[in-house]
Amino acid sequence: MEKVREQLQVRKERAILVGAPLRGNGFKGDNLVELTALAETAGAIVVDRFIQKVTRITPGTYIGRGKAETLRDRVSHFKADVVIFDNDLSPGQIRELEKIISAKVLDRSELILDIFATRARTRQARLQVELAQLQYTYPRLTRMWSHLDTVTGAAGAGAVGAAGGIGTRGTGEKQLEIDRRIVSRRITELKRELAGIDKRKLREIAGRKDMFKICLVGYTNAGKSTLMNALTDAGVFVEDRLFATLDTRTRKWIVEAGAEVLLSDTVGFVSNLPHHLVASFKATLEEAVNADLLLHVVDASNENLFEQMESVKTVLTEIGCDKKDTIVLLNKADAIRNISVLESAQTIHPDAICISARTGMNLDIVAQRVLARYRGREIRVRVESTPGNGRLQSFLRAHGKVTREEYGEDKVVLEARLGAAQLPALKKLNGAAVTVLED
Repeated sequence: MEKVREQLQVRKERAILVGAPLRGNGFKGDNLVELTALAETAGAIVVDRFIQKVTRITPGTYIGRGKAETLRDRVSHFKADVVIFDNDLSPGQIRELEKIISAKVLDRSELILDIFATRARTRQARLQVELAQLQYTYPRLTRMWSHLDTVTGAAGAGAVGAAGGIGTRGTGEKQLEIDRRIVSRRITELKRELAGIDKRKLREIAGRKDMFKICLVGYTNAGKSTLMNALTDAGVFVEDRLFATLDTRTRKWIVEAGAEVLLSDTVGFVSNLPHHLVASFKATLEEAVNADLLLHVVDASNENLFEQMESVKTVLTEIGCDKKDTIVLLNKADAIRNISVLESAQTIHPDAICISARTGMNLDIVAQRVLARYRGREIRVRVESTPGNGRLQSFLRAHGKVTREEYGEDKVVLEARLGAAQLPALKKLNGAAVTVLED
């Protein structure tokens, strides 16, 4: 079985999916729907699905030796290359299952990490994925690989001992210790490099403090990138697959004349997203942390939308965004087959907006709702400044609507309407005397 786990990817491989829910955990028969989508996204060809409720987790094989042998027969029958569990397995369980089944075994986290690795495009995303993979692998080195034998030691006269040279003979250093040291060193290097990127990212976000920031969040493949393109002509890559977008993109969105905001697209969420991925993508998710408003995009055509919304809420809670002002958008209204699911969603979320990012349906209503949040309570202001204060004039034209202009030799007087939320930023501009006018 030495060669079974040489490749963790599943592209073009025939896969059997396994769901092993614990009894009493609210298991539903469609639990493998998401795993199927994940496997197909990774490039696997799903040839069979195997669901087995378990009353308790068997330490050695998770599902018990008898069921593992049943899996072996199905692997042989379907000529499968890989078995993918919808559960997280220990290294010992994976190793034991591979011995019995005679095929590669992956768990859910490994599958998601593999997908992220194929989707990463920018240097930051690639570093984040590599860090998550190494953090996942490090504690599993002990029992995952078959080559963990002593490589230097007492056999000093032999080829192995000779490789160590003078000063390395003795009790010996195991391959495991070498692997751990290499992985640990690489993790430290990645963290250092990502810390530098994170600092630049945070400075970039801090530089937008005068702008109203909106962030798109939602389950993977809910249509966030399509909506981003529809609202801003951003040209973000769109594909009908999970995790098509890993990199955050921020674009200006002119909601209406005088109302300019920043709109950011984020990585999609999924249920049971590996913790290491959430940690590694923290800087990417910082856009959501610093946003003034979240647009939660939901795939209303998916009958599991409530579970997907809960998964998004879990990740938002983990990064501290669960209390943030949010507008729910029920997307893909043009593809809804089960109207009762949509009606239930609208009952539970009466303020949600039913939209279609693809056709543009109700995007004008989204703009109106965002505009109301952006402006808050609208106020009238009178601002006096010097003629050379272009920053002040740009701010008023970008964040409000100038209603009166009066230019003198050494003074400019502007009257404008803008949201009360923008007043503190206006008052911070140097050289501006601001007066709030009565309507």
